[in-house]
Amino acid sequence: MHTYQTQSFNLPELPGLSEKQITAHLGLYESYVKHVNHLREQIHTLTELDGEKYAYAIMETRRRLGFEFNGMRMHEYYFAQLEGGATAANPDSPLAHAVGEKYGSWDAFIAHFTTVGMSRGIGWTILYADHEKGTVHTAWVSDHELGQLGGLPIILAMDMWEHAFMVDYLPSEKKQYIEAFLKNVNWSVVEKRFGL
Repeated sequence: MHTYQTQSFNLPELPGLSEKQITAHLGLYESYVKHVNHLREQIHTLTELDGEKYAYAIMETRRRLGFEFNGMRMHEYYFAQLEGGATAANPDSPLAHAVGEKYGSWDAFIAHFTTVGMSRGIGWTILYADHEKGTVHTAWVSDHELGQLGGLPIILAMDMWEHAFMVDYLPSEKKQYIEAFLKNVNWSVVEKRFGL
């Protein structure tokens, strides 16, 4: 059976995000990978033992798999955006043009993305590409296994669960976390995702 491996990320020093914060956050990501593999193995084992007898347990394990898998994958998007150090967005990129058309300007997009990130509660702020319509969408996703915009590629993912910032910032300071996160984004990674 295929198992998922924890990815390594080449993360430089991230101003506004401490090494302690990043280490704790990476540990949580590793836990998601571990649980994805554990649940997949559990489904396989129960199915081989007696799929009919353990049908309910298999079904509930599959429900949990969505949470763990999306938690794993969303963190891979998150950390990959920070690899290689911060780079400015290319104002002539297709992403900058799409964002400008949707939000009026790059700065207006950043302001909107920040506002969505300030939503009460835990979750993710996500920028999606809708290539079919030639646009982008910013969305709030509370639980990463629920509420994703079906079929749309994730371009930018900002973790707004408290584990992403609580070492460095209080809940009342989450705007400071958002500002630090956005200052550390390698926009070339995001632009490449948009071009897929």
